[in-house]
Amino acid sequence: MSPQEVLVRRIRRALAGRRTREVSMFGGLSFMVDGALAVSAGGEGGLLVRIDPGRRDELTARPGARPAAMRNGREMGERWLQVDPIGLGEDADLRFWIDVGLAARPG
Repeated sequence: MSPQEVLVRRIRRALAGRRTREVSMFGGLSFMVDGALAVSAGGEGGLLVRIDPGRRDELTARPGARPAAMRNGREMGERWLQVDPIGLGEDADLRFWIDVGLAARPG
C-alpha cells in the first residue's frame, strides 16, 4: 500500500461520521467536509491543510509543517500548509491537523 493510500485510510477513519466528499485535486485526494475543503492527502503521504492565516507562524513551527507550494514552486498562499509524513506519525498528530483544517473552512 502506498503512503498516500495509508494516509487516506487514516483520514477516513478520523472523519468517520462526518459528511464528507472525496475529490481528486492538488495532485492528491482532497476531503471536503460539509462542502468545504479541509485537507488533502498527497502522493508521497504528506497532507495539504487549510489554515487560519493568523496561526501560520505557530503552525509552521510544528514538526514537518511548511508553506505549501505548487508544482512550479510558487507558494500556494497564506491559507495553506504542507505537512510532511514526519509530522503525521501518530493518530493524534493527524487528528490535530485535520482539526486545524476543519476550523479554517469558510462559513
